[in-house]
Amino acid sequence: MIDALYNYRQGDIHSAEFSDEFNKLCIPFENSLNDEQIDVFHKILDCVSDTAVAEMRAAYKVGFKDGTIFMREVQE
Repeated sequence: MIDALYNYRQGDIHSAEFSDEFNKLCIPFENSLNDEQIDVFHKILDCVSDTAVAEMRAAYKVGFKDGTIFMREVQE
């Protein structure tokens, strides 16, 4: 059920934009790659993004569970 809540709320979670430092490093680096290297680089970035999503989902679950523990303690 927590996954369903997370997935429903996902549209309301605003994603951060890349930092200026990331853009200063990434754009020139990407421009220096050939087409095959660009494909691999994009796949690497997708893997990093997928990992970040998994970490956010796990943190959401832990936060949700912690919140319910706090509510139970307050009720006692």
